[in-house]
Amino acid sequence: MNLNKLADEIISGKRLNRKDDLSFFFDCDLNELCLNANRIRSELCGNKINLCTIINAKSGKCSENCKFCAQSGHHGTEINEYNFLDENAIINDCKRNANKGVHRYSLVTAGRSLSSDDFEKAVLVYKKLYQQCDISLCASHGLLSEEQFKRLKECGVKTYHANIETSRRNFPEICTTHTYDDKIKCIKRAQNAGLKVCSGGIIGMGETWEDRLDMALSLSELNVHSIPLNALVPIKGTPFEACPQITQEDILRTIAMFRFINPTAYIRFAAGRSILNDSGKQAFLSGANAAITGDMLTTSGNSIKEDIEMLEGMGFDLSSEKEKVLI
Repeated sequence: MNLNKLADEIISGKRLNRKDDLSFFFDCDLNELCLNANRIRSELCGNKINLCTIINAKSGKCSENCKFCAQSGHHGTEINEYNFLDENAIINDCKRNANKGVHRYSLVTAGRSLSSDDFEKAVLVYKKLYQQCDISLCASHGLLSEEQFKRLKECGVKTYHANIETSRRNFPEICTTHTYDDKIKCIKRAQNAGLKVCSGGIIGMGETWEDRLDMALSLSELNVHSIPLNALVPIKGTPFEACPQITQEDILRTIAMFRFINPTAYIRFAAGRSILNDSGKQAFLSGANAAITGDMLTTSGNSIKEDIEMLEGMGFDLSSEKEKVLI
């Protein structure tokens, strides 16, 4: 496969799909693959980079049995369990992150979905965040209804996060309390309500390269706006605590492959940045153009200030993106 020619074709409008033989991604020259993925990113997305941070707004006792997750009530992990956080704590945290240059802020809650009371708390908090904070709002609250998604949009939320986690084939090996189709339906409900979707998954959970390719294609077919890619960091007490650490080469190859298949999306490097050298610097030369950051919850070991300094030093533009929803 001539990767340089393929990158040129993608820049000119070609899009890869399931009819194409894409097995070359699995063993083609890694340096050439990453170089051309970065070229696609530069030509189609420019040098803008997007930073988001999250707050764990409700922790533990999750009914779902996702094998990678410390939040699941099915596992024996040692985590702090608490109900929905006080709104002032959330608002103050959001303001701190906005003032430090973060572009997006998301509330994340453990559980299949939110109770009626917790959903109303979330709505009130989002309204106040929209009014008081100069930052784009995201949400991650499980399998909500389309009416709930519409309410989130009305109070200022722009993007909804719902990872598909892996391929359709591999999903039952990861979770059995909800299905891959439950996730797909949730994503489509959010899109039907007018929200953009942030959806990706985790690599290093025993999946094959075919599974990673299938996930990349599925996200392209769903027209997902932002794709968080996580490298598994095994957590003691979960069924995946003994999984071997994924290699740096596999992480970079995955990021580059996702850029070829999703050329205009945000490819967001999330958990696992500490596996790579230099806080994941090479990932941002392999097609990634977004990241999760944060002083309280960081995936790189860097502070927000250190992430910004690193990325600006690489020539990326971190000027604020005005993405607030008009309501």
